[in-house]
Amino acid sequence: MKRLVLLGATGSVGRRALELVDQFPGEFRVEGLAARGSKPELVADLCLKHRPRVLALTDPDAVDAVVRLLPRPHPEILRGAAGLVTLAGEVDAEVVLSAIVGGAGLLPTMAAIRSGKKTVALANKETLVMAGSLMTAAARTAGVPLLPVDSEHSAVFQCLVGHNRDEVHRILLTASGGPFRRMTKADLRHVTVEQALNHPTWKMGAKITVDSATLMNKGLEVIEARWLFDVEPERVQVVVHPQSIVHSMVEYVDGSVIAQLGVADMGIPILYAFTYPSRLPAAAERLDLTRVGALTFEEPDAERFPCLTLARGALQAGGVAPVVLNAANEVAVAAFLGGRIRFVEIAELIERALAHVPARGLADIETCVHVDAETRRAVTGWLPADFSSASQATGRNAT
Repeated sequence: MKRLVLLGATGSVGRRALELVDQFPGEFRVEGLAARGSKPELVADLCLKHRPRVLALTDPDAVDAVVRLLPRPHPEILRGAAGLVTLAGEVDAEVVLSAIVGGAGLLPTMAAIRSGKKTVALANKETLVMAGSLMTAAARTAGVPLLPVDSEHSAVFQCLVGHNRDEVHRILLTASGGPFRRMTKADLRHVTVEQALNHPTWKMGAKITVDSATLMNKGLEVIEARWLFDVEPERVQVVVHPQSIVHSMVEYVDGSVIAQLGVADMGIPILYAFTYPSRLPAAAERLDLTRVGALTFEEPDAERFPCLTLARGALQAGGVAPVVLNAANEVAVAAFLGGRIRFVEIAELIERALAHVPARGLADIETCVHVDAETRRAVTGWLPADFSSASQATGRNAT
């Protein structure tokens, strides 16, 4: 039985992972859970159901509310960001699922790697975006496998298994194109939050869904692929595939292209990361190609969706540029979701941040944390003080 620690237990990936634990009660045991704590009833329900030994709540103010809902003996409770690091690094387990959204996953993921005792199932792409060279070097030193959970990178990983990495010509990451694939550049200025959150294929959290709509999600995945699979950036290509059936492909030097196909279900890559190199017979929806019909592919439109180009530029620049890219994107997306800026201003703020924060090398995690905070302060300072006009433009009340 594999013992698990789940970081981000109440998010979409975390909840899907716990559904898999329920499906395979003899295969997995939850040793630790981490959540923000903003939904104390949900956290308490998960604790009652899965009986973790340790619970980490990143919002210290949520602890009392959760404890009141739990009978004794309740799990050992850790508080704040430090508690998250302790949970990831010190709780005894075979697998740590890193599914916290954004830069908050950086330090706990590094703690899990440095412990040298766990496989890290990585659903937090921002970790490799911010500190890919540091993370992969630490994983090699500790002998810790980094197994991708993103559907695209899991697909690439599956296409690589059993093949010689030196024979890879390029990696092809597929993108759904999001809800605005056919929208004009002029119309993108009037996109509402509700429209941006209406993804045509996947059901994800708000931040990731907006990233998909701007194509930043794909830009982050290009950076992630560069580090996960140790390939040059120019050998990672993005293709828009609206059906979301082909999750990604690998082309080899002889011209052969191997693809991984499946229904849009995050349970597939999560379960593969939990059980690798084995597979379990999951009770999941099966792909019926006769019902799918045509599979289409097209080039992404860099003019209408500049975030993909910004991400490639940050990867090419190296050093702290990807840290700046990620931090600026997180602040800008939060501002858009809060009604403070328009959809198209997300990319504008990121571009401004990349020009504003001085270029420098990335020698250690401390530099990463410092630049992340520096960028967030700068971008937050550029946001408009008046919520009303922006909230009307996005079609969402700022509160």
